[in-house]
Amino acid sequence: MSPLERHYRLLLRAYPSGYRSDHGDELLDVLLDAAGPGRARPPAREAGALLLGGMRARLTESAAGPAWADGLHLGVLALSLVNLAALIPYTAETGLWTALAALGFLAVLRGRVGLALPVMMLTGSKAVAVTLGQPWLDRTLLPVFPGGPWADGPALYGNAGPVATATSGALVVLGLLVLAARGERPRPRSWWWPAVLPVAAGLDPGWDDLASPSAQTVVRVVLEAALLVTAVYAGRLTRDGRWAIAAAVYLLPATAVLGEHLSLASRQEIAHWALLAVLTAASAVAPATARRRLVL
Repeated sequence: MSPLERHYRLLLRAYPSGYRSDHGDELLDVLLDAAGPGRARPPAREAGALLLGGMRARLTESAAGPAWADGLHLGVLALSLVNLAALIPYTAETGLWTALAALGFLAVLRGRVGLALPVMMLTGSKAVAVTLGQPWLDRTLLPVFPGGPWADGPALYGNAGPVATATSGALVVLGLLVLAARGERPRPRSWWWPAVLPVAAGLDPGWDDLASPSAQTVVRVVLEAALLVTAVYAGRLTRDGRWAIAAAVYLLPATAVLGEHLSLASRQEIAHWALLAVLTAASAVAPATARRRLVL
């Protein structure tokens, strides 16, 4: 296998496996035939086009099934990941609690709503009890400080009070109740989600003070914006509202965090919420705009 073919095969992995099975060899032959003699790497412009095409194919493929249920499941999964990531730096003090949150996250990931529901009810109730200073189920009480590589970080729930914590846990539970009532198991999600956990745990899952942001906080805001821009693009591409539903589910705990400390909120915190709200609204408008243009 030539270096050029190896690079093209790597780029084609951006496409879904089904697409590669049906069209991968044909597309690879076209790319190799069109390449200039002696070339060892694809041109940057061509590589970018292949990556964008792969993303478009994956987004189009993922727009399957009822949009509201799939979007709700996606939003619940994102919140479950963030809630678990917020506990990981404090595992030394919250080992059992973190393990249960991990079990709930994996159950949501694989669409096992019946297993996830009682686990998330338990962990959500425990989170609220801790923020209220109640030693429910074990003796964990605030303040709880992080360890390991997070040793210089803030205390657990140091910037989110009981209302914000309860909102996040309640949304997960309510979303799972709705999915359970539907009676159809959500489709399992990619195993790439757990790979994101270490990154999420290091990017301010505890909502640090944006008035004096750390590098991790800035990266988190940038990634949030990038994901929401992707949701806008996905809604416009597929004319589907599932990504707007997921974005709205994610926005609600951020709204609770701001609302709980609104009188003390800095301009940066208000601007952060406004950015999330504007992009969430754009993701809701994008499918309707795309349909209108299609009709015209």
